[in-house]
Amino acid sequence: MLRPISRFLDDGNPDGRLHLQHGPVDLIIGVDDAVRTGLDGSLLRKKAFDAARTRFKTVLEELVGELALLRAPANKHAKRPSGAVAMRMMQAVSPFAESHFITPMAAVAGAVADEIISAMLLAFDAGEGPSRIYVNNGGDISLHIDQSSEFRIRMASESGVSLGDFAIAGTSPSRGIATSGRGGRSLSMGIADSVTIIAATAAAADAAATIVANAVDLPDHRQVRRARATDVVDDSDLGERMVVVDCGPLDEDEIDRALSAGAAQAKRLLDADLIHRAALFLKNRGRLVVPGEGPHHQVILHNAQTGATFDA
Repeated sequence: MLRPISRFLDDGNPDGRLHLQHGPVDLIIGVDDAVRTGLDGSLLRKKAFDAARTRFKTVLEELVGELALLRAPANKHAKRPSGAVAMRMMQAVSPFAESHFITPMAAVAGAVADEIISAMLLAFDAGEGPSRIYVNNGGDISLHIDQSSEFRIRMASESGVSLGDFAIAGTSPSRGIATSGRGGRSLSMGIADSVTIIAATAAAADAAATIVANAVDLPDHRQVRRARATDVVDDSDLGERMVVVDCGPLDEDEIDRALSAGAAQAKRLLDADLIHRAALFLKNRGRLVVPGEGPHHQVILHNAQTGATFDA
C-alpha cells in the first residue's frame, strides 16, 4: 500500500492549509484562530496539523481491514466493527438500517473527517485549541468552531455556479456538512443534482445525504436512465441495485414532484433530529428544509441560482 502524502497548499506555507492524501482518502484541513496570531498562531497550527498527520497514517489501513463488513448492508444483526472510523460509520447509518438499504460506506467520508478533527482536538487541553478547524474530505466537512466563530459553505452546481451559502454559527449544534447526488463521487439511486445536509457530525450528514438524495426520484420515468451499480463500478457496495446514470429533460411539474419526495424525506429526518438543515437541487430548482419558528417548513427556490445565504 502506498504511503500517505502530506503537503502544504497555498505555496507551501505552513500557516496555510494542509493536504493529506492516501489512496482514495483526500483531505484539506484548515486551522484558524481569531485571537492568537504570529508565532503563537503558527505553533498552534503546527500542533494541530501534527496531530492530524499522526492519526491519518493508519486510517486507510484500518478501513481496508474491515472493508467486507463495511460494504455489507447495515442492520441490527450486523457484526459491530472494531475500528474507530468504522464505528463512526456504523453509528451514522444505524438510524436508517431497518427502513432503507444502506451500508456503512455511505458515511465513510464524513466519518474520516470527524475522526481526524477529533484527533486534532485531543492534542490540546480544554479551552486551549484553535477557535476554528475544518477537515474537508471531498466535500464532506467536519467542523470545530467555538462560540464566537462561524463557518460558511458554498453550494455550487457541477458547472461551478453558486447555489447559495450555508452559514453555521458557533452557537449551533451543527458540526457536519455533506453532499450527495448524481454529481458526487458516489453512485446515487435518485436523480438529485445535489443534496446538502447539515447535521451534528459529518458522518451523520453523509449518511442522511445519501438517504435524501435517493428519495429525489421519478421511478420508471422515461427520461431517467439507470444501470446496475456493479455495471457502473465493479466493486460497488450497492451490488445489483439500480443507480441513475443519466437524467434527461424534465418539465416543471416533474421536477417539483421529485423534489417534493426528497423534501418529505428530509423533513422526516429533521423531525427525528437526525439532521438540522437540508438543501435539495434538481434542474436549476431547489428546496430548503429548515426548522421554522413553528412547525418545520420548506422553502421553495424557483430559481436555484440565487446566491442566497441560509443561516444554520
